Amino acid sequence: MIDVTAILITGIVFATIYGLFFLFIRRRERLTLIEKGMDASIFYQKDKNTSYISLRYGMLFIGVGVGILLGNILAVTTNLYEEVAYFSMIFLGGGIALVANYLIEQKEKANQQ
Repeated sequence: MIDVTAILITGIVFATIYGLFFLFIRRRERLTLIEKGMDASIFYQKDKNTSYISLRYGMLFIGVGVGILLGNILAVTTNLYEEVAYFSMIFLGGGIALVANYLIEQKEKANQQ
């Protein structure tokens, strides 16, 4: 098996460098806008879609959990390779959950209007 520690440390180092770089660039952009007398509200989302974010993640994680369960059942009861059974069911469960979430959001938006 591959030594995952070296890969994780490298990924964390690059993610930290990217995060700090992004943070300083965003701060500099905001300061420049304030110096020019412009409004920095362009950095804030005006979409009120944030009320559905917990529903979206909740349904995604439930779908992935059901996918893992179904992948295990499929791997034990059939002659499929474990990797194929797990990955196919995880992606299928997560995809179905996100589609169901989209339908729920559209229904709620239609009811609000």
